[in-house]
Amino acid sequence: MSLITRRLSEFVAAVSYDGLPADVAERTKILIMDLFGIALRARHDAASTPSLLAAVGKLGLGRGSASVIGDEAGFAPPGAALLNGALAHSLDFDDTHARASIHPSAPIVPAALAAAEMTGAGGRDVIAGVVAGYEVQIRLSLALVPKDHYVRGFHPSATCGAFGAAAAAARVFGLSAEQTADAFGISLSQAAGTVQFVVNGSWTKLFQVGYAAMNGLIAASLAREGFIGAAEPIEGKAGFLRSYAPNPIPEIAVEGLGEVYETLAIAVKPYPCCRYGHAAMDALIGLRAANDIEPGEIESVEIGLPRTGWNIIGDPEEDKHNPKSVVDGQFSMPFLAAVVLRQGGMGWDDYARHLDDAETLALCRRVACVVDGQVEAEFPAKMSGLARVRTRRGSFEKFVKIAKGEPEDFPTADELRAKFEDLVGPYLSQNRIEALAGALLSLDEARDIGGLLRLALADGVPPLKVAAGDD
Repeated sequence: MSLITRRLSEFVAAVSYDGLPADVAERTKILIMDLFGIALRARHDAASTPSLLAAVGKLGLGRGSASVIGDEAGFAPPGAALLNGALAHSLDFDDTHARASIHPSAPIVPAALAAAEMTGAGGRDVIAGVVAGYEVQIRLSLALVPKDHYVRGFHPSATCGAFGAAAAAARVFGLSAEQTADAFGISLSQAAGTVQFVVNGSWTKLFQVGYAAMNGLIAASLAREGFIGAAEPIEGKAGFLRSYAPNPIPEIAVEGLGEVYETLAIAVKPYPCCRYGHAAMDALIGLRAANDIEPGEIESVEIGLPRTGWNIIGDPEEDKHNPKSVVDGQFSMPFLAAVVLRQGGMGWDDYARHLDDAETLALCRRVACVVDGQVEAEFPAKMSGLARVRTRRGSFEKFVKIAKGEPEDFPTADELRAKFEDLVGPYLSQNRIEALAGALLSLDEARDIGGLLRLALADGVPPLKVAAGDD
């Protein structure tokens, strides 16, 4: 076994709940709670959910004992991992890691949950597995050099997510380092995902993240049964790093491994859209409040982004000025700017209110995005943003270095709970919300993961609905 693969595999096999720093374990529980809220709302409100459920059923993955968050049916474990991963990413409200330019929880937590239901593992094993997955996934993205990976058209949340999901499931299964290396070798054959979804706002973005969760679970399951994976899957000549990026830095994948936890660098999103726009949204909200800016007096808005962010949410301008679907809106900085300038914030339900709103769209078309030198200088360590608003009574400017939700400005317990309740509130009673949140925040005490997942069932299990404005 080669150096990078060996060290990552040994780390995964050795991670234990009792050996984790207390702040890492506590942060992981918070991140899992955040994912549950997002996935539950997506189960009922995301336009893509009916087609996913139908396909999973017709593929024979809709029969089994594994659980999907917010669904009363039983699923085969791969189907549950696929659906939970896709649901967690369906609202683009899930957590991020700035330097790795990645969504950690969506592919990883579902794989750990499915593995736990397969084996009867408890909450402590799930937490250890999730941390193992975070550390592998994030470090692989850093080693690829995220902007180079993006330039090649890859989506690191999905490509690196397959390895992270394999690590999470391997740890929950209790695999040895050698078996974990085989799981990575099998994951190499399955790591996929591109950013082509931005062209038409397609649902492949959420699908490929869910698919990574399923692929990781399958890879670990095969390794568990003695299936042999490719050797040197991470750093080999045709391995992951050299195949998926032009100038990878393999040693970054193991730098400080087991001592520095990238888990603590994961951010929670306050807005349900691409993270590259959040700092600029914070800036606009601040300018609006400090200067009593009314939408009707705005003549023009300029948003400064890092080049990687501009490529995703600022270009091409014509498309960004004319969002047609929720996914379009999530990746349109002009639309996001228009929404927060009109109302001073943004939540999931605002897509239904604003995608067909003439005033919002008119303001959207007065927003221009540029690559800003000050913002670019902070990237990739910080996803900063700059906003300039020109009105009839003067111009206002604000630079935000650290977006709300980053570890340096992490949400308070009240803010995290408010986000969770806003997401699950339409479908759970207050008593059920209290029970679910309490169980997730004390996940280390859970012995029955299936029982915990059943707490996410909506009271009365309401019919599936489709979010307005999403085609």
